[in-house]
Amino acid sequence: MIRRLFGVLLLCVFPSAAWAGNITMQGAFAQGGLVTGVVWPGSDISLDGTPVKVSEDGFFVLGFGRDAKPEARLQVTFPDGSSEDVSLEIEQRKFDIQKIDGLPQRKVTPKPEDLARIRDDNAQIAKVRGINSDAPLFSSGFIWPLKGRISGVYGSQRILNGKPKSPHNGVDIAAKKGSVIVAPADGVVALTHQDMFYSGKTLMLDHGHGLSSVYIHMSEILVADGQKISQGDPIGKVGMTGRATGPHLHWGVTLFKTHLDPALAAGEMDP
Repeated sequence: MIRRLFGVLLLCVFPSAAWAGNITMQGAFAQGGLVTGVVWPGSDISLDGTPVKVSEDGFFVLGFGRDAKPEARLQVTFPDGSSEDVSLEIEQRKFDIQKIDGLPQRKVTPKPEDLARIRDDNAQIAKVRGINSDAPLFSSGFIWPLKGRISGVYGSQRILNGKPKSPHNGVDIAAKKGSVIVAPADGVVALTHQDMFYSGKTLMLDHGHGLSSVYIHMSEILVADGQKISQGDPIGKVGMTGRATGPHLHWGVTLFKTHLDPALAAGEMDP
């Protein structure tokens, strides 16, 4: 049985008559949590009935959204045909309300002529989030792409110029304009865009198995589409393009359509 895990390595061994099946997972079993794991190659996994990709080497990734329920069910079928059904306890979190004023009104309530551009931007982002590549590049783990003051947290309800908006889907890191941003994990550049309506200079990395990350409001993008990136490589510079009131990096992590908390993936920021 798997019990609650928050940022600690978990090792479980599932008994099997003919196969010593086992699975190892590491990450945050919490709302917004990213979990990576290894299982015997050739195993099948599903989470709450949804199939989970397993790489040739047995790597897989799970994600729990902002509104994840207190319990999830992990189903594992090992190569010998034996199976396990495991209950995962998901930490429930309380999220803040964040008020941001002083934004250009057009960036809060777009004009009709802006809507086509916004739809095109969203379609390009959605296309990347639909990629289901095979290489488990996420197995590198995650570090912070930038050191600075956390000015916006995952999951907070956003009130922009007094108008309620959707919850914040990432982490904002305030830093001096031009500060270098590095790749938090191995990946492939899946999208670069010089001027999206809301996000300005925008970069997206594909980490494999439907896991992607986004970096927005940058002043400069230092990589090109299709380029393979290693953890720690420079990928851009801090700016305030798009909808921003000051220089900062918005960093988001998404498993297909499920927004995750980058701060849980990276852990404590080193001073």
